[in-house]
Amino acid sequence: MKLSLRERYNQSFSTEKYQAFLQDIHSQFDHVPNFRIAETPVFIPEDLRHKLFDACLKISEEICRPDFKEKTEGALSDAYRVPNEDGHTHFLQMDFGITYNDQGELMPMLIEAQGFPSLYLYQDLVAGLYKKHFDIPDHCSHLVDHTSESYIDLLRSMIVGDCNPRNVVLLEIEPDKQTTRIDFMATERMLGIKVLCISELKRDGRDLYYRDESGKKVPVYRIYNRVIFDELLRRQDVLSEFIFTEEIEAQWVGHPNWFFRISKYSLPLFDNPYVPRTWFLKDLSKMPDDLENYVLKPMFSFSGAGVVFHVDRDTIDQTADPANYILQKKITYEPVIQTPNEPVKCEIRMLMLWPEEDEKPTIVNNLVRLSKGEMIGVKYNRDKDWVGGSVGFFTGLNH
Repeated sequence: MKLSLRERYNQSFSTEKYQAFLQDIHSQFDHVPNFRIAETPVFIPEDLRHKLFDACLKISEEICRPDFKEKTEGALSDAYRVPNEDGHTHFLQMDFGITYNDQGELMPMLIEAQGFPSLYLYQDLVAGLYKKHFDIPDHCSHLVDHTSESYIDLLRSMIVGDCNPRNVVLLEIEPDKQTTRIDFMATERMLGIKVLCISELKRDGRDLYYRDESGKKVPVYRIYNRVIFDELLRRQDVLSEFIFTEEIEAQWVGHPNWFFRISKYSLPLFDNPYVPRTWFLKDLSKMPDDLENYVLKPMFSFSGAGVVFHVDRDTIDQTADPANYILQKKITYEPVIQTPNEPVKCEIRMLMLWPEEDEKPTIVNNLVRLSKGEMIGVKYNRDKDWVGGSVGFFTGLNH
């Protein structure tokens, strides 16, 4: 997107550099991620950066409204409500599809918002390795108002707090089998916390613990939650003593209720130029005449599961549970990234942090997904090149 930097990068690119880059990632943890890592980062120009920051600000203002919890009560059912919810989420992500506005300028449009952690540690790692192996100027940064050291310190203060890292767990369902495993491994290394499957979390009344390698009981005081409820509800085969909806003494870092509150459920509540028109399907008494220009999305699915891109009246009529769906104006992802063959489409996830004492969330990092197909995500179009997971480098930022 930043033409001069793009041309410079593409001209200096080689397959040998890319293979060395991948090998460096794999060797970090003796692990090969089961998603495709793109050949290139994205160079985000100043005008698009300003719009991304403005979009995050405007949407955050709506999330910070005192009535936001009241407006999102419908996202939570008593069956899934977790006790001891805090005042706001610790983690906030906003996914923007990059398109053109009516003036032919690059424009970010909100696809989804998430009150749930993303790949905060891995994105810092992979950005550093892009810089190590490729021609990326020093003035380009993936971080906002942070060095890698201060960024990790902030994550440590939020996730570990004043606890011994040994008493803090990253909780997931079978973490060794997750696509995001490399982020768990990076988190464990950088913060010193334990990555734990939910089946290994034990309880004694309201107290939680796990057993270390020697079989000793280790109390758990803080939970960095990476369990996605959509998966938890599907995985009846995973047995656990721990029940999310029961009272515990441990503190949530990323309370599970925010997974529901800030989700596709929130999109109809937002009203600004960066958010495409979105409705709760159950509230639409009359369908748009141009349904082909809309997408149908289940509110609490993850990674594009259940999204219908080609909508017609039959699709709507056959939707079994309209209360759990939204209808959103379709965004045309423009192929704005030049590659040695065909250009690629881009989605930018802005990673934000919201420390407990802060009045509002702050942008800290980003994640990029590149695609040559209809679906955007690292598990799609694996047979293509110059697609997959990546990171954006902002230009013109002062540290």
